Amino acid sequence: MFNPSTFGTSSTGFGGFGLSTSTPVSANPMKDFEVVNPPDDSVQCMAFSPATIPQDFLVAGSWDNNVRCWEVQRDGKTIGKAQQTMGGPVMDVAWHDDGSKVFMASADKTVHCWDLGSNQKMQVAQHDAPVKTVHWIKAPTYSCVMTGSWDKTLKFWDTRNPTPILTLNLPERCYCADVEYPMAVVGTANRHLIVYQLEGQPQEFKQIESPLKYQHRCVAIFKDKKGAGTPAGFALGSVEGRVAIQYIVAASPRDNFTFKCHRSNGTSNGFQDIYAVNDIKFHPVHGTLSTVGSDGRFSFWDKDARTKLKNSEAMEQPISCCAFNHNGQIFAYSVSYDWSKGHEYFNPQKKNYIFLRSCYDELKPRSR
Repeated sequence: MFNPSTFGTSSTGFGGFGLSTSTPVSANPMKDFEVVNPPDDSVQCMAFSPATIPQDFLVAGSWDNNVRCWEVQRDGKTIGKAQQTMGGPVMDVAWHDDGSKVFMASADKTVHCWDLGSNQKMQVAQHDAPVKTVHWIKAPTYSCVMTGSWDKTLKFWDTRNPTPILTLNLPERCYCADVEYPMAVVGTANRHLIVYQLEGQPQEFKQIESPLKYQHRCVAIFKDKKGAGTPAGFALGSVEGRVAIQYIVAASPRDNFTFKCHRSNGTSNGFQDIYAVNDIKFHPVHGTLSTVGSDGRFSFWDKDARTKLKNSEAMEQPISCCAFNHNGQIFAYSVSYDWSKGHEYFNPQKKNYIFLRSCYDELKPRSR
């Protein structure tokens, strides 16, 4: 991977605070580590490398058509390693489970595989419209890439073959998706939700009536608490400052619930400002979750205790996406304009940032 001999040994710990001297405090109110050389346009997606490699690498895809890769060191410092360019904005990124490759989905209607060792990229998927989601599926009997597109299809690809292994029609354009073997969930336009089972061959398991009244924005699968770690349900975020916690098989109807988030505290003239939930991620160890929104804040939640664990200060711009590293020590979040208020509020003077936060203790569940 790049040149492993240049890297030191990794550790689970993650350093204290890091503030770049040139960054105004208002841009980094949480005093978190700033990633060097961030993208030149809004950050759309981020993903940390899997546990199969000793170092932490972060990749981020942007509307500047580029995917960048950084090494994240134990002291919170980042080193830019490489970048690749797609033919359009990068909508999603996903790591291969062995940590040697990154899949990049673009508005140019393709997905490319970036081999980090050789720094070469190769097309592995094609759609008739922008590709919104990409995931790597590692099953006992097969491995493949799953892509969801605005062409209203979900496709599964063997990376060595230019035609898909399987194409499944979606009721509408794919807006968000997540995979946690043996389950996948896809949210589309018009608030459709489809759950797939991936054992043997991917197939539709069931369609779920949306628990939310407004457009789906993001979805994340969570695992059960019994220690087996099998996927049990998902969290779904909408543009209306609300998240739904939905079990695939609910022991009791009361297990499914929704909660408000990313809304202004007070009301002005009797109105409350409501912001989109841009991303949801579950902590890989604690099973708690983070949400980030157009209000420029991140929040940490314990869905089982139904409590908020932490709310950040407001950034200067929306938070567009977030990610945890494989052992849950690092929380990454990107501050960039998400166009939620239209072009009138776009300020080209405002820089894009990616911040890293030591988060393990903040996401510990409430003791019950």
